Amino acid sequence: MDAHGAFPFLKETILFLVLTGILIPLLARLRINAVLGFLAVGTLLGPYGLASLADTWPKLSYITFSRDEGVQALAELGVIFLMFMIGLEMSIDRLWSMRRLVFGLGSLQVTVTASLIGLIAAWFGHGVEASVVLGLALAFSSTAIVMQLLIQQKELGSPLGQTSFAILLLQDLAVVPLLVLISILGAKGGEGSFAATMGLAVGKGLITVGLIYLIGRRVVRPVFHQIAASRQPDTFMALTLLSTLGVAALTWAAGLSMALGALLAGLIIAETEFRHEVEVTIEPFKGLLMGLFFLSVGMGIDLRALVAEPLWTPLSVVGLILIKAVVIIVLLRAFGLSWGRATEGGLLLGQGSEFAFIVIGLALSFGILPRDIGQFMLLVVGLSMLAAPLVARVGRTVGAMMERREGAAPLADNTEFEGLHGHVIIAGYGRVGRLVGQMLAEQGVPYVAIESDAKVVARERQAGIPLIYGDASRPELLRRLRLDQAQAVVLTMDHVAAAIHATHGIRRTLPGIHIIARARDEKHALALREAGANRVVPETLESSLQLTGSVLETLGLPPDAAGRLLDVERERRINAFHA
Repeated sequence: MDAHGAFPFLKETILFLVLTGILIPLLARLRINAVLGFLAVGTLLGPYGLASLADTWPKLSYITFSRDEGVQALAELGVIFLMFMIGLEMSIDRLWSMRRLVFGLGSLQVTVTASLIGLIAAWFGHGVEASVVLGLALAFSSTAIVMQLLIQQKELGSPLGQTSFAILLLQDLAVVPLLVLISILGAKGGEGSFAATMGLAVGKGLITVGLIYLIGRRVVRPVFHQIAASRQPDTFMALTLLSTLGVAALTWAAGLSMALGALLAGLIIAETEFRHEVEVTIEPFKGLLMGLFFLSVGMGIDLRALVAEPLWTPLSVVGLILIKAVVIIVLLRAFGLSWGRATEGGLLLGQGSEFAFIVIGLALSFGILPRDIGQFMLLVVGLSMLAAPLVARVGRTVGAMMERREGAAPLADNTEFEGLHGHVIIAGYGRVGRLVGQMLAEQGVPYVAIESDAKVVARERQAGIPLIYGDASRPELLRRLRLDQAQAVVLTMDHVAAAIHATHGIRRTLPGIHIIARARDEKHALALREAGANRVVPETLESSLQLTGSVLETLGLPPDAAGRLLDVERERRINAFHA
């Protein structure tokens, strides 16, 4: 039997596995980013690279991707599984707790960036529909690239990681009405009220998402319970894949993005007790398919267009990155990040998005965009994604330099930070951290606090509080605060991921330091213990004990006896938890 006939993409599959198993580890040894490696290899070996020379040198066909249909199909699965993993990391409760960042910061970023790019497109003579589509499509950043870079840099739980994630999440949600809007514009030929069309798009998207989520919550948990009871790993994996692809297929059938469906599937499973097992099951698939996605993006970059447009192409790439970076820098600064971290975030999010290929491709199919403009914009987006790891590295360098300059002045101007010894470091200066600091000060215990909200830092420093701006997981900041001379570190941050991230960073910097952490509940407390905290106090435990004490006193138990009883119960539960 002809192998090529039985498996049409056998050569492409083998070549991809060779690249994954041999070339990419070599790039990692040379400290070359894997994302950049896949993008560069896809560009070099793709249809517009060496594969275009296969007619002249036929042997090149053995080491190039001459056909990209199969690779593109698998790469789309990579995006789906990435969105599914993002959904697993989220929950509706966590999304609601981040609503200020997601719906405030994220909405402002998309609106302001899309407006600026749309105005520029209109200035170049494009119609209203084309300008709106280009503005929205280019306002998005690459979730795949940014999340990969944040994970590699261990920054996902930092304030910058949380704000970047919030922006990306809003962008992913905004894809829904955008795709529906393009479909409606294409079907109507651009006729009718634009505001009414946009309202219809948003309404359809919200209704579809809401129905899928509500029905999915009632179906998924019982089914997973039945499969888990059988204790068969193969059926559990099959159900995981079915949940991911099934919900993605439902959103696609409704005219929405399959990636959005995968995000919904992740959100639904994240609220069940099977979340961690699903993460382990899906992780290998996500890594391989994400590599395919970046490879396919590289394959779509035609560097020969640089010869045809040697000036406008690079200028457009630089212009896109600068416009987005400036908008994001200003917004991140307004939402509490320092100028250094805001600059790092702006350059991190400056590239185009994988969704731009979907959005612009759909707009081309409906005739909303001229063919030459659409192809040019796809090239600009692809090149910006190719440059993303390098631009992000520049952002980290520039941001670190700005951080050092910003952080040096407060430390130099405040003698209370000089010669710190036997002090306590408080990470997070919200309601809990402020109370801890006040009680330490009353007992004459020296302390210094770290807060990631620049507005809080500016306000409290005026009141004489020993508080500085920063990320408690950063080794250089911890060393400046004499972590090696501190008695303990107290973690009081509101964000779960930020507290875990800080615990890891502190433990790596000084393994022997005593870490006391505040947790929202026992699940959060367990994660902090696993990260390295010596003692964790769940808020729910203290609330329950105080409530019980009030009940016992109301029933006639003397206050001293009630207090002793609560102390015994507190000690028993904490010891059992830490055992």
